[in-house]
Amino acid sequence: MELPAYHLPTIGNLLRSMWERGWSFIKKAGTVILISSIAIWLGSVLGNTGSGFGFDPDMELEASVLGYIGNAIKWIFAPIGFADIKATIATIMGLVAKEEVVGVFGVLDFEGLSALAGFSFLIFNLLCAPCFAAIGAIKREMNSAKWTWFAIGYQCVFAYALSLIVYQAGLLFTGAVNVVGLIFAILVLAGLIFLLVRPAKKYTGVVKEK
Repeated sequence: MELPAYHLPTIGNLLRSMWERGWSFIKKAGTVILISSIAIWLGSVLGNTGSGFGFDPDMELEASVLGYIGNAIKWIFAPIGFADIKATIATIMGLVAKEEVVGVFGVLDFEGLSALAGFSFLIFNLLCAPCFAAIGAIKREMNSAKWTWFAIGYQCVFAYALSLIVYQAGLLFTGAVNVVGLIFAILVLAGLIFLLVRPAKKYTGVVKEK
């Protein structure tokens, strides 16, 4: 493929690019991220107040709407180290916008993960399916809902597999090894290595002339 000659960027192009990207983020921060942060805050203060459903700014997270959602699905992330309501909500909101992962930290005052679990959390959220805007771009490029869902599923499974390997292997060095989890992690690692080193299949079909 023929490529154009490379040139040093001009000051005008640099400033224009900075402005376009900066303004794009400002619009995103003022719309999607702001609305999502408000929704997270509302979800954390609406729930079971003891006398029924209602609003309580000092509500325990487990009794809130977010708490019920997080408790229902947090078991999915237990093998990779962060079966925590706040971490679960942050991961889900990362599908809206990756910046919202940090937004959840600020709204819910997120803390409590070990260093190993935090590293696993970062790996999963960096490699899993991107935000809705990027998923929309994948849909337009592939022009197929089936392949779009395949791409999303592949990214999430790949992220989960790497997080599982890192977390379960890391437990060996903390003295809290989970034998069952380690066995699954070794099997997953073996599967990934096999996919990397297996020889490519050669096409042996015969092209028929028209």
